[in-house]
This record gives sequence, C-alpha cells and structure tokens, in this order.
Amino acid sequence: MYIPNNIIKSMFKNVYFITGTAYAGKSTAVKLLAERYDGICCGENFHDIFMKHIDKEHQPNLSYFDTMNDWQEFINRTPVEYSNWIDGCSKEAESLEIIRLFQLVAGDKKVFVDTNISLQTLQDISYYQHIAVMLCPQSMSVDRFFDRSDPEKQFILEQINKSDNPEKSMENYRKCLAKINSKEVYERYANSGFYTIVRDDNSTIENTLQKLIEHFGLK
Repeated sequence: MYIPNNIIKSMFKNVYFITGTAYAGKSTAVKLLAERYDGICCGENFHDIFMKHIDKEHQPNLSYFDTMNDWQEFINRTPVEYSNWIDGCSKEAESLEIIRLFQLVAGDKKVFVDTNISLQTLQDISYYQHIAVMLCPQSMSVDRFFDRSDPEKQFILEQINKSDNPEKSMENYRKCLAKINSKEVYERYANSGFYTIVRDDNSTIENTLQKLIEHFGLK
C-alpha cells in the first residue's frame, strides 16, 4: 500500500523529529520537550512495541539478539560488522517507527521523536521546521559513551568487563563507536540542510532546549 507523502505530512503536523549522532543529547531533548509541552515522548527505540512481530527473514538485523551466540559475540564484532548492523537496524526500524507514529498522532498532543528515520525519508514525510539534527564530535561521543546511566549502556559496559580480556574488548567496542560516529557520518548530517545543533563543552541543556523551541516554533 502506498501513502502519498503529502498525506503523511498532514498527519504528522504535530510531530517533531530529532536525529543525529550519539551523545548529542537527543533523548534528553525529546524527554524534556514532551514534559514542557505536555506531549508524547518517543525516546530511543520507541518502536520496540512491535518487536514481538518481527522475524529473522524480514528483519535480520533487528532479530540479531535472538540469533547471536552470546553477548561476547556482540561486543567483539569488528567495527565494519557493527556499523553494518547499526545501519541495517535503522533501515528496518524506519517502517516500524512510522507505523507507531500513525498510532500516536490520533490525538492532538505534540509528539517529540528521537528517530532512526533516514534523512531522505524525513525530508519526504515532514517539514524543515519540524526536523532538527543534533551532533556531537566523534571524540566526545566515543570517550563519554559510558558516562550515561541508562540501563542499555551500563549493561554493555558490564558485558565488556565480563570478557576474558576487558581492555581488548573495550578498545574494540570504542572502535565500533568511532566507526558509526565517523567523520563521514558526521558530515552527512552536518550537510543535510536541516537545522543543526552541535554539542560542545559549553553546551547546556536549557540553552539547547531554547534553540529547539525557537526552531520548532513552539513559543
């Protein structure tokens, strides 16, 4: 079934998308914006509600956790393997995210989304004023990846520490993070033409929120 983009744009009139690189503050931004505007927060992996319906034939990357041997395999993949998996997951999750958003836009509440949807698809289904790119320099995204307290990051850190050679596993995993936050990836976002915020050591949460509020026209 084909749904014309103009219909999707109309349905997503209250949806605000934030995309970009790791450690840029996307999850924090959508959470706080949703709280401030009594909206709906679609944080990282908000499509998980549909994970029980996937299978390894149609969603081989999203099904990886059901097919991998163990978590040591996960953390010790090569950077290329890890990067290909991340890209594959994003592509497979895109349709799930859009379906979930169709469910959430039934009401009048604003929806704030930390998204895996590709830049091209965002351009097709939304407006410039409803899309923001948040970026973080590669060094910061890699060095501070495990500084966050969310359970997923801490679980991965736990698995690294359980490996036979934690230092080697950590070095490998950091190379994986560097690969998915490479200069090429960064520049693709930076040159996308969308409104962009770059995180640095002087960035504050409130300052970032004010920039997003102004761009999204939420005042």
